[in-house]
Amino acid sequence: MPRLSHLLSSSILALTLAWAPAAFADTAAKPALSYSLTEGRNLNAFVREGEVAAHLLLRSGKDARILVAFPAGNSSVGLWLDTADTASWTLTGTPQPVTTTDAQGRPLRGVVFEAALKADSAVPRQGVLSSTRVLRDYETLRTMPAQVQVQPTRTTDTLDWSRDRLDGKAGYRLTVTVTHGRLTDGGFKAGADGIIGLRVTALTGEAPLTPLAGDHLLTAGAADQPASRDALTFLSYQEKLLAGSWRFHTYFGRDTLMSVMLLMPALQPDAVQAGLRSVLARLSPAGEVAHEEDVGEFAILDHLKANGSTSDAPVYDYKMVDSDFLLAPVARAWLLDDALGRAAAAEFLAAPDGRHGESEAAGAALVRNLRQVVAQAVPFAATSGTATLVRLKHGQQVGEWRDSNTGLGGGVYPYDVNAILVPAALEAADALLKAKLLDPWLDAAARADLAKAADLAKVWRAKAPALFDVTVAPAQARRDVAAYAAKAGVPADAALAALPKGPVRFHALSLNADGTPVPVLHSDEGFEMLFGHPSPRALDAAVEAADRPFPAGLMTGIGMLVANPAYAPAPVQDLFPRTAYHGTVVWSWQQALTAAGLARQLTRTDLPATTRTKLTRMQTALWRDIEAAKGVQNSELWSWDYHDGHYVVAPYGAAGNDADESNAAQLWSTVFLAVQPPGAGR
Repeated sequence: MPRLSHLLSSSILALTLAWAPAAFADTAAKPALSYSLTEGRNLNAFVREGEVAAHLLLRSGKDARILVAFPAGNSSVGLWLDTADTASWTLTGTPQPVTTTDAQGRPLRGVVFEAALKADSAVPRQGVLSSTRVLRDYETLRTMPAQVQVQPTRTTDTLDWSRDRLDGKAGYRLTVTVTHGRLTDGGFKAGADGIIGLRVTALTGEAPLTPLAGDHLLTAGAADQPASRDALTFLSYQEKLLAGSWRFHTYFGRDTLMSVMLLMPALQPDAVQAGLRSVLARLSPAGEVAHEEDVGEFAILDHLKANGSTSDAPVYDYKMVDSDFLLAPVARAWLLDDALGRAAAAEFLAAPDGRHGESEAAGAALVRNLRQVVAQAVPFAATSGTATLVRLKHGQQVGEWRDSNTGLGGGVYPYDVNAILVPAALEAADALLKAKLLDPWLDAAARADLAKAADLAKVWRAKAPALFDVTVAPAQARRDVAAYAAKAGVPADAALAALPKGPVRFHALSLNADGTPVPVLHSDEGFEMLFGHPSPRALDAAVEAADRPFPAGLMTGIGMLVANPAYAPAPVQDLFPRTAYHGTVVWSWQQALTAAGLARQLTRTDLPATTRTKLTRMQTALWRDIEAAKGVQNSELWSWDYHDGHYVVAPYGAAGNDADESNAAQLWSTVFLAVQPPGAGR
């Protein structure tokens, strides 16, 4: 495998060695975007300056880690360390952007920073330089492809990992120099004060993305939330909006669409259209929305496995079923319902969709998706039953936003897709057809397909939700809540007091293959509030089920949970602990979805006073919970502990038994820039 020279180029050598820690802290200039935050054991620092964008993450603990992730090519470099005792990091000064060249004169971009590790010693276990996907897999599985493994070059005080990308193009470098203490045969050894001082340079040769910022990103109406603005700015590029950092420095279709939808009131047209264009550019020939893309070296690994080539052509994943039905309602919201979107609609639809190489008009791509939506809806309208619902794709355990293997409780027919998103997409298709915006790309067959959408939507709205109905008798509900409270280690009194005298009713999270419900209470009614026009009775039921204290409902005081399995059998309950990615945890964007949905429903003039009172009561409770956990609002999700009579936030990934690690910056967690509490001025 070709390797970069282990010697640093003269420019980076001069830059890094000239800085002692004190000078670094006192004289380093602050990049255009530079901010930091600490969550649990993770110290995060974000930098964006020109063509450099990087997220530094230092994790404390016995499994200490240095990791720098780059939006460029979704690439990362990382070093895993073993320590005898719990180690803790301190970052000295502001990480600085670096642009240099490798031994062949090709550009490398990244950051240099100083850090101190409080530990007697730290043994480098493994350095990994590759796609972020490779580092994610190493973090969870401790394995990586043999092709990307590389050993460090050592000098007196420095370990240097470097290599070309698998196709021979400019690759990656991680250089760690001991500035306090010493480098021994066994690893890093602290000075007399128990501190290991390190200077780290992290670089990638992947092509940079084009930043979206300033007047191209947010309007004057965006909320004054510096942390959310910083996170959104770091994740926003003309080519795509990144799903989250550090783990998802790439396109995710669902995340893009939901973020654009919720942020739309605060986004500039350039940003909305960048998001929509990125989705349209990645549609399958059949019109399916791509869930994720493999780019950079991970794409090369895909092609090596598939055909032995070292092509870096992106590889798209179409396994999700919910994203197919999200594009139409979000496109409708921009092209028809938003004044700025309507003004730019014709130009946007006529422009190329943004694909590399050959591209089609955005309008033509959108028509392909709408026809695919109609085609998937036809069977249920003809024969309404479980077998004709939209189910997870063959061989898949995931297919919508709860995309961990246990997120749907073993079900294969998701509630949110079938009861809400399918009819919403059909209604959007009908509205777009009637607006005549798509006429230039409609032949007779396409027009005939879209003409079916309105009637199909009526059937889905009338018949799909009832298939997910769950009813729990009053006495059984009390037993369930009391038993689950004891199991979860939380009090039952408030939850029991909130139960109705009659049965507890809610929609199942999903249906099993045989059509039986997975009786888990969930937060997905927010989709219906945002995209639908539910009856007062349906709104009453949705609000009453959710707006009860956990474990009767979803409210905790530090967030609305996305799942509550109290009414489910014990084996199903065990799939939803507070350590599970989609368990009894709080997802920031789901709270925003529900908050936006409640606000939308409260604009209606056809609701009785009793329903409005229930909506307003839940709105107040939800915003109280949102404010209580504002410090982690931009995170992907969080868990909880119960101490001294109340729930407290527990950063997800901080516990040793958490199933995964939360992103410190998550695209759809920035949506509170647009989703604001009642009466908030913008």
